[in-house]
Amino acid sequence: MPDANLIQLLDNFDREEILNCMQCGFCLPACPTYRQTGKEAASPRGRIALMKAVVDRQLDVDGEFEDNMYLCLGCRACETACPAGVPYGSLVETARDVVERNKEHAGGRSAVRDFVFAELFVHPDRLDRLAGMLWASQALGLQKLADKTGLINILPRPMREMQTAVNPVASPWQRMKRETVVPPEPAFGRSEGKPLRVGMFKGCIMDVMFFETNQATARVLSKAGCEVVFVEEQACCGALHAHSGEKNGAIELAKRNIEAFEAAGVDLIVNNAGGCGAALKEYHHWFHEDPKWQARAMSFVSKCRDANELLAELPALSFRRELSGVRITYQDSCHLAHGQGVRTQPRHLLQSVPGVEYVEMMEADRCCGSAGIYNITNFDMSMEVLDEKMENVKATRAHVVVTSNPGCLLQMRKGIQRAGAEAQMEAVHIMDLLDRVL
Repeated sequence: MPDANLIQLLDNFDREEILNCMQCGFCLPACPTYRQTGKEAASPRGRIALMKAVVDRQLDVDGEFEDNMYLCLGCRACETACPAGVPYGSLVETARDVVERNKEHAGGRSAVRDFVFAELFVHPDRLDRLAGMLWASQALGLQKLADKTGLINILPRPMREMQTAVNPVASPWQRMKRETVVPPEPAFGRSEGKPLRVGMFKGCIMDVMFFETNQATARVLSKAGCEVVFVEEQACCGALHAHSGEKNGAIELAKRNIEAFEAAGVDLIVNNAGGCGAALKEYHHWFHEDPKWQARAMSFVSKCRDANELLAELPALSFRRELSGVRITYQDSCHLAHGQGVRTQPRHLLQSVPGVEYVEMMEADRCCGSAGIYNITNFDMSMEVLDEKMENVKATRAHVVVTSNPGCLLQMRKGIQRAGAEAQMEAVHIMDLLDRVL
């Protein structure tokens, strides 16, 4: 029999939403892990059935249950396919939260995991120092030396493989030169009224590994007539915590961000990472038992926009260059497409670039296998999903694969390497591309 602590944990499941799953199977062809394995337990329908069995005390919260919950990429393509509107993403987050709290009660927590979630991602200053260390290792050639000498082999295989897709990061001096406020460019600004004051959500890993993409986003928004503010007191969005069963940590990070952007007095909050944006727009769901914070979260959520989404609401950009003869395709970020419903805006932006030949990729909204840190924690499955995706990428014969999420960008770079197509194509974040031609 489950002990009292576990019974209390199981109450966190929304039984009504579990029962809303009709077991119809519409989710099966949309699910990357089901497509790869053909196993019912690796499908959304199967995982929900496992959750129901756990809630009904027919199954234990054991290692097998944990493995099935964590095999899921969390891409939420099943939500788009589901005729009953089952919020699968929140159900699997609850399942992982139950797994982790049960392990904590049993004394089975990993010290490394505790360090990452409790001591690293919640401290922006430590992430800044990590960025400096990464820059130094690149600048001193330590990565190349590790490759040549074989020292790189001390790292786990997923980290060895994925580090080859990481571009040089910004130096500490570049980071220190960042302007807190980027004013609207007069030539592009609004002709009437005050410019929009936009708070830039810079993210954690996004700002470490893609600092220049954040800078490019600010420049693009400036040219669109916005005043862009880098709110210094912000923290990680909490998505990695929420997806990894660390719900309490996610809630604390959400509170810090709500307070920071309230104090900044911005009109809107913009981000350029599909995964972060989906979390930011769902803050109000994290405060069901706290009406005061839920009201503040609702106000925060009402101001959140993906950068593509915001640009679609503003006057058209005026491009100064053209990309003649460049063939471009677009890879949807799962959390931007399925989580936020932002699909047409990035495509319209790309098609508005002079000289571009835009070609739509088959199954562009099918997961690339990145899924936050999935390509580290479930490397083999991640690569299977990626290799399938690359077949569709290669069929486009594109010179540029454009993404709207940092994880997707790294994954597509890795996919291009694995496909031996580095001479034919590159992967680029959409804000970097727009910055090039503005």
